[in-house]
Amino acid sequence: MPKINVQGKVVHYENNEQTLLDCLESANVEVHYHCRDGFCGACRVTLLEGEINYPLGEPLAYVGDNEILPCCCVPVTDITLLIDE
Repeated sequence: MPKINVQGKVVHYENNEQTLLDCLESANVEVHYHCRDGFCGACRVTLLEGEINYPLGEPLAYVGDNEILPCCCVPVTDITLLIDE
């Protein structure tokens, strides 16, 4: 069960059926988004540590170095995120 360190919180990723965005939302961590399919890129956050996977394939939206789209990824290991506010 990977742990997500974000905004001073530790969130446990317990449901392999949900995306990282769903998990963060259920823990009341605010992430801005406009879709849930990896097309727009609005939910882009910085991955400081750890590894994620895109189970449905790489997103179509542009992501820079160390950036991920939580709307369509899942954590593989414990991760640390930086969310711009």
